[in-house]
Amino acid sequence: MRYLGKEFTGKGVKVAIVDSGVDASRLGLPSSAVEGWTIQLGATGHALLSKDYSDENGHGTEMAAAIHAIAPDAKIVAVKIMGDKLRTSAELMAAGIETAARAGCRVINLSLGTPNMGKALLLRDCCANAVESGSIVLSAAHPKGERAYPADLPETVGVAAHPDCPMDKFYFFDPKRFSRKEWGVLSDKFLAHGYGPTETGEIKYRGSGVATAYLSGIAACLAEALDGQGSGALLTALRQRALVPLPEIGYQ
Repeated sequence: MRYLGKEFTGKGVKVAIVDSGVDASRLGLPSSAVEGWTIQLGATGHALLSKDYSDENGHGTEMAAAIHAIAPDAKIVAVKIMGDKLRTSAELMAAGIETAARAGCRVINLSLGTPNMGKALLLRDCCANAVESGSIVLSAAHPKGERAYPADLPETVGVAAHPDCPMDKFYFFDPKRFSRKEWGVLSDKFLAHGYGPTETGEIKYRGSGVATAYLSGIAACLAEALDGQGSGALLTALRQRALVPLPEIGYQ
């Protein structure tokens, strides 16, 4: 990715994919390019970590592929919190965010979320701690515009998708210019394309999950460019790189 006249590939940046695991062989990557673990909750509610992060579903690997396409030299950290059924909990999401931040991941990708407002405070605390430690948390917004956490939290980068969003552009819906009343759930969110390959290699619209991974790849490249600077500087650069939409584009 080109930024300020130079090319950046995410080199030296750890990107956590809190998802169903990652299969490095399917990405054509050596095993050394991926590290990670599985998180499970014990009977007492404590997080239990194991070294296995094999992907039983393929979703996490697909997100890793989208990130790798933009930031090929970023270090992928697979934080497995889901199995083949893609079922998880807010507690596991929180544990994934916390452990990823502690592992030094500058970018934390969650191409998932929960509509449970009762879990918002738990997720907000973990996201706030991650941001304070220098990480940036990107999370997929609800595909139908309903509430979703952690995407709707102020500490995270919420990412929505639209079929008409160009693949080489993304937008930021600044609430100072476009109020939530005017722009609905898109206010204070990024909008990126959500196109990804299918099993047959065909490119199809896949929604906000792929859009979040796409933006995470951009964030990894910016993190390389802004080495040593905090999460605030990274978020500012992300917003400056985005386009500000006009009512004429019709994303309402």
